[in-house]
Amino acid sequence: MPFPRIKGHTFDLAHRVPLVMRWPAGIVRPGRRVEGFVSAIDFAPTILDLERIDGVAAGMRPITGTSLADLLRDAPAQPRNRVILGRERNDVRCRSGTESGLGYPARAIRRGDFFYVRNFAPDRWPCGEPDLGLADTDAGPTKAVIEAAGEGDRFWQLCFGKRPADELYDLTSDPDCVHNLAADPARAADVRRLRKELFAELTRQEDPRVLGRGDVFDHYPSPQPVRAKQR
Repeated sequence: MPFPRIKGHTFDLAHRVPLVMRWPAGIVRPGRRVEGFVSAIDFAPTILDLERIDGVAAGMRPITGTSLADLLRDAPAQPRNRVILGRERNDVRCRSGTESGLGYPARAIRRGDFFYVRNFAPDRWPCGEPDLGLADTDAGPTKAVIEAAGEGDRFWQLCFGKRPADELYDLTSDPDCVHNLAADPARAADVRRLRKELFAELTRQEDPRVLGRGDVFDHYPSPQPVRAKQR
């Protein structure tokens, strides 16, 4: 089961990270390989389902995820041909603008070999403002080398540069999501289709970002000290 993750400022969907599950007494016909997409939000409803617990009856809010128990029982009950992802606050005080710093609002959908991303604030730096040390990306030797190359470097822009509102990648030919096809007229229908599907699901989930209340994410308080500018 391909398992999507959000990694850094990009969505790590291109490499279809497998989710391996082990339950000797409970998995029907073990050793199967399931191609459908699953997400971390599916774990809680799966556990509740296997324990026969009605979360709503127990006082829980409805869960967005879907139980994987049908897959464990080898009785698929619904298609799993897409996955929805989102990002808001990976770290705080990485961008100026509010007391706790602005986040980077983005949502994405993976369907088949297409990966579409909607960046709701393309004027913001995805990895944090350069003056604040690109602090929304973890420190490490690779970051140090690319950061030292400066904003004029192609790889700096690929890693840290601002993104357009729409991104579309064909993972069959571009598994590393380097070539954005969203501006290609030949892909306009794909962009519209995936954007419509993504926004319909986000509306169903009552995501504040698509309901005109997205600023709520930018005003959550934080105890983290203010970062000093580097320049």
